[in-house]
Amino acid sequence: MSHIIYRYILFVILAISAYSIQAQIVKTSDNNFNEDSVRNEFDRGSYFSLYKDNYFIAGTTLGSRPSTTNSDIKFQVSIAQRLTKSKLPFNSYFFIFYNQKVFWNVFENSMPVHDFNFNPGVGFSKLLIAKDRIVGKASLLLEHESNGKDSIYSRSWNRISLCGSFYISPQFMIHAKYWIPIIDGKHNKDILKYCGIYQNGIQVMSRDKRYGMAVTVVKRKGWNLNFNTIIELNFRMFKQENQYLFLQYYNGYGESLIDYNQYHSRIRLGFVIKPKWFSEY
Repeated sequence: MSHIIYRYILFVILAISAYSIQAQIVKTSDNNFNEDSVRNEFDRGSYFSLYKDNYFIAGTTLGSRPSTTNSDIKFQVSIAQRLTKSKLPFNSYFFIFYNQKVFWNVFENSMPVHDFNFNPGVGFSKLLIAKDRIVGKASLLLEHESNGKDSIYSRSWNRISLCGSFYISPQFMIHAKYWIPIIDGKHNKDILKYCGIYQNGIQVMSRDKRYGMAVTVVKRKGWNLNFNTIIELNFRMFKQENQYLFLQYYNGYGESLIDYNQYHSRIRLGFVIKPKWFSEY
């Protein structure tokens, strides 16, 4: 049954990717705006921003009775700093980013932190503009990920990643990310079998931006249909805020680096703060 679900998700994503972009997400108040004006408007914005979703969620493992050992809190902090305007070659801009995921066994005695995952990097991004509106973004990244531990608990790898996000309509976005791995961790040489070789996904929002859903599938190494799957639901509590109630379901391997080769099926609930322009995946 799980293989059928994965095939269906993959089919939907491929079908959407084949569909031409018909609508755009960012409208300007001036109908005389051209591509340069749209880019200049972006450049005048804040250089500091959120990068990925910033969330704080708690939950447990599906398929077993909740306990202090299979329940936890997971939170992510993700920020970016744009270092240039979009005046570099191909109208791109240079930026740095930092992501940190924490898995906190708060229900155990002494509330130990199970794992920290650090993900800093640098990148070049280019806004995709059509009919004087921003329709997406393409990025080339150099990123590192590790858990800061030593000895047999050390996990580390690097990636050169090409990724993009494209709005099919104001309510529908597709995203993809492909990477060239550089594995330097002594104790995680087989990480591609679990953390994957590329990912694709979709994001859907209601017209009033109150409700949203995102599905991401990460293809693990191998010829068979083996995916890590992340399904997220969010509900904006207040119309003028970017804070949402947030439900995340993770199924597969590689959720945290310390036990990247162990299977998990976890559901967590909490809140998320989303970036203004694009949520990176």
